[in-house]
Amino acid sequence: MTRDDLTTDYVVVGAGSAGAALAARLSEDPTVTVLLLEAGAPDKALELHVPAAFSKLFRGAYDWDYDTVPQERLKGRTVYWPRGKTLGGSSSLNAMMWVRGFAADYDEWADAAGPAWSWDSLVPYFRRVENTQDPTHPSQGTSGPQAVEHQRDPRRHTRAFLDAAREAGYPVTAPNLPEGQGFTQTMVSQHRGGRASTADAYLRPAKGRANLRIVTNAHVRRVTFSKGETPRASGVYVDIDGITRHATATREVILSGGAVNTPQLLMLSGIGPAEHLAEHGIDVLVDAPDVGANLQDHLVAGLAPAAQSGTLFGAERVAELARYLTARKGMLTSNVGEGCGFLRTPVADRSGMAADLPDIEIIFAPVPYVGEGLVPTPAEGITVGAILLRPHSRGTIRLASADPFAKPVIDPRYLTDDDGFDEATMLAGLAACERIIDTDALRAVTTGAWIQPEGGESMTSAERAELALHRYSHTLYHPVGTARMGMDAASVVDPQLRVRGVDGLRVADASIMPSLIRGHTNAPAIVIGEVAADLLTRVP
Repeated sequence: MTRDDLTTDYVVVGAGSAGAALAARLSEDPTVTVLLLEAGAPDKALELHVPAAFSKLFRGAYDWDYDTVPQERLKGRTVYWPRGKTLGGSSSLNAMMWVRGFAADYDEWADAAGPAWSWDSLVPYFRRVENTQDPTHPSQGTSGPQAVEHQRDPRRHTRAFLDAAREAGYPVTAPNLPEGQGFTQTMVSQHRGGRASTADAYLRPAKGRANLRIVTNAHVRRVTFSKGETPRASGVYVDIDGITRHATATREVILSGGAVNTPQLLMLSGIGPAEHLAEHGIDVLVDAPDVGANLQDHLVAGLAPAAQSGTLFGAERVAELARYLTARKGMLTSNVGEGCGFLRTPVADRSGMAADLPDIEIIFAPVPYVGEGLVPTPAEGITVGAILLRPHSRGTIRLASADPFAKPVIDPRYLTDDDGFDEATMLAGLAACERIIDTDALRAVTTGAWIQPEGGESMTSAERAELALHRYSHTLYHPVGTARMGMDAASVVDPQLRVRGVDGLRVADASIMPSLIRGHTNAPAIVIGEVAADLLTRVP
């Protein structure tokens, strides 16, 4: 490929967790050419590489800067949804928690999309991805491109949290066990105290390949199709530095824009709910009602008691930056979510969840994580939060207009399931947070005052939980499911990730997940990119 020629074998749209892995793997074959298009700029800002600085990127140049529509069950609040807009995508903006989920989560994918998506089938891909420091389970890889390491310099409050979990009766285990996972200090996608995004893990090692072209500031408008009995993806219209051009794919186009941008791009390209597309004057290529449907996300609600010194409250001091730059030590190496654990509430039995599987994740941060990460840290404090692992509620991504630069309409419909299981589960999870906070281990490092909810010391635990859930809860940044994979005709993509109704177009990102895992979505998104690369290289 020359600078002016945008004809290539494969066009990959989106250089995030899945797209970076996919493009790098495809380009390992020197006989094929790959064009990777990223809407954002190169990942040059220091804050993209300093772990504790990720919230400084929110609502900035490297963020798609989305907000939901007002959420009825959250007191009519909108919820801020950051998504990475740079090389590495959200792996350059996230909290670096490497939490793979449970084997049963992937076996559920296999129920929807066949045995190739089972845990046993995906273990070789996890091992291919990971370079795990001190692995504790055979499923953990040790020679892959993605660094998965221990935290370099965790706060003493994190050890107190694990002691508190043990005191409250919960098991403390090694991280990333496929079954029987308890509480643990989080493993992180870092190397020597710095962020290790998929731009670091996959794209930089591939940078010198003549057959891989990476174009940033390249906003894709829509997929183009050649005419025929079955339309075939022929390329994309893309704005590169403000000039609209056509990138031609001689083999396939793969969308890796994530659970928000991929369904938006499918709909802009005429693939989606026919009535909705017609409302925006878009010609219908494929009537696909499930495009943009099935949206699932992890909701988190945190309790933040005031704490003794030594939290991340002082992370912005000049001395901490100097310590980070010279030794890769100190507060700035923190991923903020330094501890986590899994538990099952009594609601799980009522909702019909399979036995022995958790419905709540507890997350711990040695800092009061308030204001959705958009406000300065107010004081020394900690956060113990409950995460709804398997929401029954389902939301949608819809177009605001046919303008490819208009933000889509995001409606996760948090806590709206008819049976009320989501709200009941979250309240039960927050009650577990209260029990952990009330242990001797955490009372030894807290002060008795409250940062969130403000004035919480004069409230009952039930009052604190109600406020935490309805007034302060927010996304944990894990949207999935909006181009779901399945064997049924209504699914958006088939088990080979091919978009139904057209040829030459696939999706490889978190949007294809038929159900939300009991973990964090960066690791399986990278695995999806690896699987997609294998599927494409096996095409005759």
